[in-house]
Amino acid sequence: MEINYIIIGLLVVIIILVVISITKNINEARITERLGKLEVELTKELGELRNSLTKDFNELSEKQDKRLIMMNEKVNERLDQNFEKTNKTFTSVLERLSKIDEAQKKIDSLSGDIVSLQGILTDKKTRGIFGEVNLKHVLSSVFGDKNDSIYRLQYPMSNGNIVDSILFAPAPLGTIGIDSKFPLENYRNMVDKRFSVSEREKYEKLFKADVKKHIDAISEKYIIPGETTDQAIMFLPAEAIFAEINAYHQDLIDYAYKRRVWITSPTTLISTLTIIQMIIKNMERDKYTSIIHEELNKLGVEFNRYRDRWDKLSRSIETVSRDVNDIHTTTEKITKRFDSISRVDIDKKEIEHLE
Repeated sequence: MEINYIIIGLLVVIIILVVISITKNINEARITERLGKLEVELTKELGELRNSLTKDFNELSEKQDKRLIMMNEKVNERLDQNFEKTNKTFTSVLERLSKIDEAQKKIDSLSGDIVSLQGILTDKKTRGIFGEVNLKHVLSSVFGDKNDSIYRLQYPMSNGNIVDSILFAPAPLGTIGIDSKFPLENYRNMVDKRFSVSEREKYEKLFKADVKKHIDAISEKYIIPGETTDQAIMFLPAEAIFAEINAYHQDLIDYAYKRRVWITSPTTLISTLTIIQMIIKNMERDKYTSIIHEELNKLGVEFNRYRDRWDKLSRSIETVSRDVNDIHTTTEKITKRFDSISRVDIDKKEIEHLE
């Protein structure tokens, strides 16, 4: 019995194992089938995904190409613009460098002229000629060249002195002498910073002495009672010296005022002469205005005579006109009579009237 139970147990175990094996094989077949289907579906989906990715990538690549082309065009355009601007800037720089080079040449030439001018101004005689030439240019620029009725150059005075220029100004200003002075040496040393303060003070005193000496000479030589007015003009051809005197040396201005000498520079002299020119023109205008007024008065007298004669003629014309009208009326009547006679239609009453 026990052997039968064992055999039955073994059989049951074997049956269970067989069932398990069969079930496993069935499951494996189903799994294999499902895996196959899943693989097919995955392959299909992967293919579609690959196609979609390929399409998207191509579209993205195409868009990127277009954007790159547009960016390249814009970059080229900006590069062209920047190159054009750079070219213009470079051309402008070259032009400016050329102008700077020309200016440098002019500066070098001017430096040579300045050195030459300094050489000229170191000599007193040439410096005097320089001042006289400047004075001539100022006078000619205001009054014109060789205007002897207003000014003359190198004019001999009755006391034997020769003034650089004489100005025939209208009354009450009168005839004024203008003399050019150029106190340069001590002025240069006075403003030269290379000298010490004490040395410059020494040169300042010498400069003031030079200016006072010139003022005295002009006052004594070119103010002549009965020939000139009681004042004269000292012309300084250097604006710097004139500015120095007016800014820092009021004592020289006061001294010149006492000696009746007016200190001028090219600028102030031009202003003074321009005012005198305007006065002369106004006087000439007033003179011609009085002449015109006198002629208008004479014309008024002649016009009154013309009006009286015209009135008489007008009255005579009116009288003649009335006589002409009367004669015209009589002529009309005679003409009508002749017409009646020619038609032979005069009645007896008219004949009797005529008789």
